[in-house]
Amino acid sequence: MSSNKDLRRAKHAAYEKKQEEKGKRIVNWIFAGLIILAIIFMIASMSM
Repeated sequence: MSSNKDLRRAKHAAYEKKQEEKGKRIVNWIFAGLIILAIIFMIASMSM
């Protein structure tokens, strides 16, 4: 029974780690998109 608990804990820890990595990747994409939009806005506002 104890080994089954340990296995579930290990799987849960691995799942949490994978979810954290996905979350960080999404946050990085969002920030990159915001920076690109800010640059486009600056160029557009300068050309007017």
